[in-house]
Amino acid sequence: MRYNKQLTKAAPESMKAMMDFHHVVLSETDSSLDLLTKELIAIGVAVTTQCPYCIDAHVKGARQAGADEAQVAAAVMISSLVKAGGSMTHGWMAMKIMNEG
Repeated sequence: MRYNKQLTKAAPESMKAMMDFHHVVLSETDSSLDLLTKELIAIGVAVTTQCPYCIDAHVKGARQAGADEAQVAAAVMISSLVKAGGSMTHGWMAMKIMNEG
């Protein structure tokens, strides 16, 4: 939290905008998705982007929204599947380039 305070002091308007954005996106009144679904999506993205702070915040948020261990595990595994799929399709690009000579 020390560095968050430091960043907020150095860039107050940007940090306020970021926090406002965070609250609007996760608000249940601004979307057709409920908070639990939003938090599970956020877990999948956080695992993919490998942000330990986001993983911590969104797993806690999902737990508070009623997630169980199986739901969090499913979000992690879906994220892993999509990440692996991206690697495979980039592999197709490598094969295409190899075949172009």
